[in-house]
Amino acid sequence: MSKRTVTFGEIMLRLAPEGYYRFVQAGSYGATYGGGEANVAVSLANYGLDSSFVTKLPAHEIGQAGINSLRQFGVDTTDIVRGGKRVGIYFLEKGASQRPSKVIYDRAGSSIAEAVAEDFDWDAIFEGADWFHFTGITPALGDNVAEICLEACRKAKEKGVIVSCDLNYRNKLWSKEKAGKVMGELCKYVDVCIANEEDAGDVFGIKAADTDVTTGKVNHEGYKDVAKRLADRFGFQKVAITLRESLSANDNNWAGMIYSGGEYYFSKKYTMHIVDRVGGGDSFGAGLIYASLADMSAQESIEFAVAASCLKHSIEGDFNQVSVEEVKKLAGGDASGRVQR
Repeated sequence: MSKRTVTFGEIMLRLAPEGYYRFVQAGSYGATYGGGEANVAVSLANYGLDSSFVTKLPAHEIGQAGINSLRQFGVDTTDIVRGGKRVGIYFLEKGASQRPSKVIYDRAGSSIAEAVAEDFDWDAIFEGADWFHFTGITPALGDNVAEICLEACRKAKEKGVIVSCDLNYRNKLWSKEKAGKVMGELCKYVDVCIANEEDAGDVFGIKAADTDVTTGKVNHEGYKDVAKRLADRFGFQKVAITLRESLSANDNNWAGMIYSGGEYYFSKKYTMHIVDRVGGGDSFGAGLIYASLADMSAQESIEFAVAASCLKHSIEGDFNQVSVEEVKKLAGGDASGRVQR
């Protein structure tokens, strides 16, 4: 499939204690890279698409290591701007049983957070592009980055590029009020909206009835209403929502729904024993993008996206390192996990 995708955001250095050690126990940290839109770019490259990631990184070796982490999966890094002083960092403590995972950010003053509009030539970046993706994390980095996102969205629409956004609200980065105002403007340019159980409520005050994410209770009818209200408000062509029933930090039930053409489509539900849940939503978004570009039906698209994300929960690190064939096999019903010889 000859399609070109562009994602824009921040790639960060991820530092995590070994296994399930807590921060206060750790004597060393494993170092990998990840970040919402970078995770999507890697997934799409693994699916065989021409996948480009756009950001700003320092010219020193740590910035180069971030670029190398993308290149090894075939992501096009040509449009990454070099400059600034630091790579953003996030620390991850994996949860277990009833103890939740924890994330601590150390990203203030990163190169992308201090980027300016002149850093990015969106006319050139979108040349030949079919799809543009960003998340609500990126405009939360600062008013300057929000303006860059807005310019990217405007230019994408001028060029006929499909735009998708994962709302991805992060309360450690901005308030609900600020998120609602900024994302409300950006969503005017979005064709495909992606959210989880909480995002629509946090960002736009659109909540699912009879649902409590802290107890794992998910009401399908409530999410139908959320999807329709989002589409009606912004004119989205599609709204996709992940449905996570959190039984514990290690065990979740996982499904999704998509609202498209005035109809609702739900995937099958998977019971997952989690290895690493970071990047789970990004792998869902990437699966949906691939399925849409491959002209899959709405039902096939949501099955592919949920299966892709289910597999990501079994993989260490932010990146979803699976193939189209592996996803299709799970989506097709082979969830046994039996050894393949």
